Amino acid sequence: MSGCYIVFEGVVGAGKTTQSKRFAESLQEHFPDREIIWTREPGGDAIAEAIRKLVQTRSFTVTMEPVCEAYLFAAARAQSLRSIVKPAVERGAIVIADRNYISSVAFQGFGRDLGLETILAINAEAIKCCAPDMVVFLDVPLELALARTSDRVGDKFESLDTKFFEKVTEGYRVMSEHPLLKNVWHRVEANGPIDEVFAKIEAIIRPCL
Repeated sequence: MSGCYIVFEGVVGAGKTTQSKRFAESLQEHFPDREIIWTREPGGDAIAEAIRKLVQTRSFTVTMEPVCEAYLFAAARAQSLRSIVKPAVERGAIVIADRNYISSVAFQGFGRDLGLETILAINAEAIKCCAPDMVVFLDVPLELALARTSDRVGDKFESLDTKFFEKVTEGYRVMSEHPLLKNVWHRVEANGPIDEVFAKIEAIIRPCL
């Protein structure tokens, strides 16, 4: 049985973590004899999780340079793709991931103004071991997504202003049309109730498995 690598993407507050975890749990219920793995970027194993804490913390008294931020995300990605995703897919598992390099394009390439080509170049070696078989983009009006995160203390990105996330949204729009993601990008309107959004996700992914 062939493996599969499915990525959930979207701005903060889009519901990626909630929906990706729920989908992984649903798959395990329906396919009890199949290996289902949920992971996240940055993160997944001990090394990548340590990088996550470093790059997303608010505790520094100095500002992390955008290019440093981009390289740290790429480093965590290089680790987790090789230690978790690639081996799992090769042994026939279904891997559900909360984010991948598309987030770096959106957040660092567009949000931080580093540019699309710079981010792709930084990530070239990190991502060449495996590409997503499906990308589920949870599309939520920006004002709603930001309202969902406005009353909680999260990572440093959740405290950034609307202008930053407008640029991030443009990054996602550009990637939705990029040749790298031809035939794998699936947009899900995700501003409704959680159960309604989940039903849309299942309707898209299930027939492909």
